[in-house]
Amino acid sequence: MKRERELRPARASRRRFPPVKSAEQIDYKNTDLLRRFVSEQGKLFPRRMNRLTSKQQRAMTCAIKRGRLLGLLPFLNRKD
Repeated sequence: MKRERELRPARASRRRFPPVKSAEQIDYKNTDLLRRFVSEQGKLFPRRMNRLTSKQQRAMTCAIKRGRLLGLLPFLNRKD
């Protein structure tokens, strides 16, 4: 006897970002670009969600951390 396979429910689509264009530089001073890769809670989005290469993700992480230390980006986005 053959078993009938159960159909799995479709996965929910993830929020995906357009990749960083070659003209855009990943720099701590480019806060508009950096804010696209930080969640509402202030967390960095993972690489599979960003559609960045691993080299770009490392550069993005360093730029976001540097921007936070210089006060250009918040550590937490609190809504008090």
